Amino acid sequence: MTTKVRTRFAPSPTGFLHIGGARTTLYSWLFARRHGGDFVLRIEDTDEVRSTGDSVTAILDSIKWLGLNWDEGPIDENTDKGPYAPYYQMKRVHIYRQYLDQLVKESKAYRCYCTKEELDEMRRIAQLEKRPPRYDGRCRSLSDSQRAAAEAAGKKFSIRFKMPVEGATLVDDKIRGMVSFENKLLQDLVIWKTTDGPTYNFCCVIDDHLMEISHVIRGDEHLSNTPSQVQIYLALGWTPPVFAHLSMIMGSDGSKLSKRHGATSVLEYRDQGYLPHTMRNYLALLGWSNAASQQLFTDEDLIAQFNLEGCQKSPATFDTVKLQWMNGEYIRATPVDRLIELAKPFLEKAGLLGLPGPDLKKVIALEHEKIKLLSDIPALIEFFYKPVEIAPKAMEKVLKAPGAKQVLLDLADALKDFSPFEDKALEARIRKFVEEKALKAGQVFHPLRVAVTGRQEGPTLFLMLEIMGRDQVVSRLRDAASKIA
Repeated sequence: MTTKVRTRFAPSPTGFLHIGGARTTLYSWLFARRHGGDFVLRIEDTDEVRSTGDSVTAILDSIKWLGLNWDEGPIDENTDKGPYAPYYQMKRVHIYRQYLDQLVKESKAYRCYCTKEELDEMRRIAQLEKRPPRYDGRCRSLSDSQRAAAEAAGKKFSIRFKMPVEGATLVDDKIRGMVSFENKLLQDLVIWKTTDGPTYNFCCVIDDHLMEISHVIRGDEHLSNTPSQVQIYLALGWTPPVFAHLSMIMGSDGSKLSKRHGATSVLEYRDQGYLPHTMRNYLALLGWSNAASQQLFTDEDLIAQFNLEGCQKSPATFDTVKLQWMNGEYIRATPVDRLIELAKPFLEKAGLLGLPGPDLKKVIALEHEKIKLLSDIPALIEFFYKPVEIAPKAMEKVLKAPGAKQVLLDLADALKDFSPFEDKALEARIRKFVEEKALKAGQVFHPLRVAVTGRQEGPTLFLMLEIMGRDQVVSRLRDAASKIA
């Protein structure tokens, strides 16, 4: 086994990359980067029924969007990079078969002829007897003649690994400490299916060894697989890697994270307008912390500080309120030019690119402090570029107030030749207009805002007017007045 740190993320392409998988990817990436090692991506597509090319694409797109570059692995659905290619398990079946033959030859694995119905019956009886539902080993010691008879009868077989029946299998987990599994409670697991293909537990052992993986960092749902995998390592004469099983991620109500708590797919967060850096920072804190309980990190901070000792055993809670707060913090820290680039997909979808109107940079800078998600931006700025649609509530409450229509018409006349059309000068002129008409400020400011934006709330009034420009402001004042019954 190599002394160089080599970690891996090995998803099954049966769906999107979810939050738990994204955190595993991040922790494996951070650990490798901190120790100057390699991060490997491997596709574990042994589930022939559920694995799809679309899922592979979605997983690769998710990891790319998160900004977690891998040193070895698939470039796309058909191409790999790295010295241990291929990195798709179903392209490595010939490799697994060699080790399968070795285990069978050494009587460390055997053919099992049990049908699905027989296995279901075993589970049913075990449940009735309040025993763990496990394979009872009935094919473990079949004679040559019994095997020949089964095959003569046309029975299909799987191949099971012989687990030890006495003692315990110890797993020295970097997060959970020493975990002991009683061998008598474990079953002889299937390592080769009746469909003549390998199983996950068998493949991952062989791949992790041949790819020289030093540390296996993964979710705690894999902890129960680990004793069987450790025994396969030992049966093949190999040293197991270091294991670290991450805590579960829970929803805010204390139940396992699911769609009812919000999006579970990484790409959904991209589509909602979260920044990749936000997701990296937030996911890092889902089960890990440093001594200072720091909340906001640069990537350099995370790489320098991340360690397995800081990972907690207890479940982490996914909090969308905190995630959105963090995203707002990072958006406010993002230069406007960069923010425009990041927001382009959302602006394009809203039809706001290429329209005549004020400088986009000035408009977004005006609302920068309010933005929590990239997807917020179109709704905040669209009135600068699209015809004003006055909200019904604003029309009834503000524009239909006594005298509002005349205020808009008089204000349009007052501003039609006004110069310089800049925020400080505009504020002074409009406040003077209030005095001249013997009105309260709200009787002018509120109709003015609604007339030019269609809304009762919005950005700083006078700077907004400056950016919008005199012609558009005057035109909108008169247009709004014409709509008041």
